[in-house]
Amino acid sequence: MNTTTQAGTAPGLRQKGAGKTARLPIKIVPVDRLAKPDWIRVRAASPSTRFREIESILRANGLVTVCEEASCPNIGECFGNGGATFMIMGSLCTRRCPFCDVAHGRPEALDAAEPGRLAATIAALGLRHVVITSVNRDDLRDGGAAHFAQCIGNVRALAPHTQVEILVPDFRGRLGHALDALAVAPPDVLNHNIETVPRLYPAVRPGASYAHSLALLRRCKARYPDLRTKSGIMVGLGETDDEVLDVLRDLRANHVDMITIGQYLAPSGGHLPVRRYVAPATFDAFRQLALAMGFLHVAAGPLVRSSYHADRQALAAGLGGGDAYAGEIRRRQRAPVGAAGAVSPTVGASAPQPFRAPPGPGVWEEGDDIY
Repeated sequence: MNTTTQAGTAPGLRQKGAGKTARLPIKIVPVDRLAKPDWIRVRAASPSTRFREIESILRANGLVTVCEEASCPNIGECFGNGGATFMIMGSLCTRRCPFCDVAHGRPEALDAAEPGRLAATIAALGLRHVVITSVNRDDLRDGGAAHFAQCIGNVRALAPHTQVEILVPDFRGRLGHALDALAVAPPDVLNHNIETVPRLYPAVRPGASYAHSLALLRRCKARYPDLRTKSGIMVGLGETDDEVLDVLRDLRANHVDMITIGQYLAPSGGHLPVRRYVAPATFDAFRQLALAMGFLHVAAGPLVRSSYHADRQALAAGLGGGDAYAGEIRRRQRAPVGAAGAVSPTVGASAPQPFRAPPGPGVWEEGDDIY
């Protein structure tokens, strides 16, 4: 059964929770909910942080974050510290992954002005490291890779000292075209989440392939050896510890540099249930074993997510901006809008000419790599 959006669905209609997962071939079987252990505690946003400032800037620029759309438990901390993971190409995903809280539906057409707005916002916030992700766009011939390249190019133009990390979908059936499109403006870090162990793929990642995700990471590293590659896995979906370690070995065998390991938390009763809560000591053991395998950086813990403290992860993996740049970032963050050196948080008529990526790739051809 095809788990992507049906052609007859009206654009813009949102399906979430049980409404999104009801049509999956492997049905979600309700189970008694496990009590959350004491170590699962989410930090609320403090009134003294930048939470409301970040929220208002995002709304003013018509931008979407995965922090909000996927109900990330760390949103209070990250927004409060002036960070966000930007989600491009809309808020509707063409997949129905039953662990994810992003809405399913038929996406709208790409917004050609989005890369410019995104870059201006990043420059205004003075971000040292930014994460850009997207929904799956199986409706696009390149899966949206050229739009990623446009966003990266605009950020390079308006915020040249900002490190760019992209968290990409699997570009299913389009990987060759996607890699060609990203060649225009490669990121500093390319992240693609493996998500779970191969045994659970049919239930957890319908429409995806474990082997294809490994191939994406391997081919990106082969083509762009200087960039850092990164992946992430959730635990608590029914996997065993030994299966997690096997995934880590597979990732290292495919030259992945960085890994995140976090606890799966079910967004609603319409999503896959939590099968176990992994103790902090087990996360510590995963971290030590992963470092011994050769990963440059390992973030492992109950509330760790792909983009959680991504700037610190990149720094630990050998990407750094230097003290002088850090001081300039702090100065720009303190400067009022309109002051010398400050960047307006909205795109005005005087904004620099945005970067333009070349036209999208040709007709999509099946058979790329394992397809």
